[in-house]
Amino acid sequence: MKLFVGLGNPGNKYTRNRHNIGFMALDRIAEDHGFTPWKSKFQAQISEGNLKGAKTLLLKPQTFMNLSGQAVGEAMRFYKLTPADVVVLHDELDLAPGKCRVKQGGGHAGHNGLRSIHQHIGAEYARVRLGIGHPGHKDAVAGYVLRDFPKADEAWLDDLLRGISDGAAELAKGDGGKFMNAVALRTAPPRSSGGKAAAPRPAAKPEPEAPDTRSALERLVDKFK
Repeated sequence: MKLFVGLGNPGNKYTRNRHNIGFMALDRIAEDHGFTPWKSKFQAQISEGNLKGAKTLLLKPQTFMNLSGQAVGEAMRFYKLTPADVVVLHDELDLAPGKCRVKQGGGHAGHNGLRSIHQHIGAEYARVRLGIGHPGHKDAVAGYVLRDFPKADEAWLDDLLRGISDGAAELAKGDGGKFMNAVALRTAPPRSSGGKAAAPRPAAKPEPEAPDTRSALERLVDKFK
């Protein structure tokens, strides 16, 4: 069995946040591949299915980001899995929006969800890093990741999520190269036989970030999520 873990925060308030792109990816996989309805278990929402012969469990921790490892550890112990069976899909500040990279092992780079998983299962699990871009200054990161994707990002976000779903079976088999090829076919389709790239979809006009209306206390609480 493979365990796909999507990182995010629970609740409608966070559904479309940049920090929740891992949840979004699992939702798309579950919908496209006929997985079971989501149910509560292991301090998480889980859904089970089969990806071309690979039995796969999707898991969205409901403990908030900085305690994600608790749910992952519980599921691994129940199914007697090892870190080699685990793939974590998460937001990545150090990649441009819409970019995707597969990585095996390594550090957590300050990501609270990965930090928690490291504490519970170690570092030898696979990650799918989903680029959301960087706000430009470390002091702006907390507010940036806890804001919704603007409408200007909807086109590339949809392409990225569809690509992840297209390549999910290859990811479950551990073939990162074929998985990345599937993603690229959605996010950077090949040129036509005439040598010209397919016409790009019209670019949406950038929208200014919504003003941060949270109180000082709410900002402090969200900083630790």
